[in-house]
Amino acid sequence: MAKVCEVCDKGKVFGNQVSHSNRHSKRTWAPNLRKVKAIIKGAPKKINVCTRCLRSGKVERSI
Repeated sequence: MAKVCEVCDKGKVFGNQVSHSNRHSKRTWAPNLRKVKAIIKGAPKKINVCTRCLRSGKVERSI
């Protein structure tokens, strides 16, 4: 299972790392994910959520 945000579906993206001498090599950028207990369909459940969704209030945290 891929590590993606279960709210906004943000996942790993790919690109090039470019050195000062302009040499290119492949690299990845991973989202800043946290495993939190949230209220999903009225019940608490542990899900992977990116910090952007946590800050913006898209996730209702469980106690």
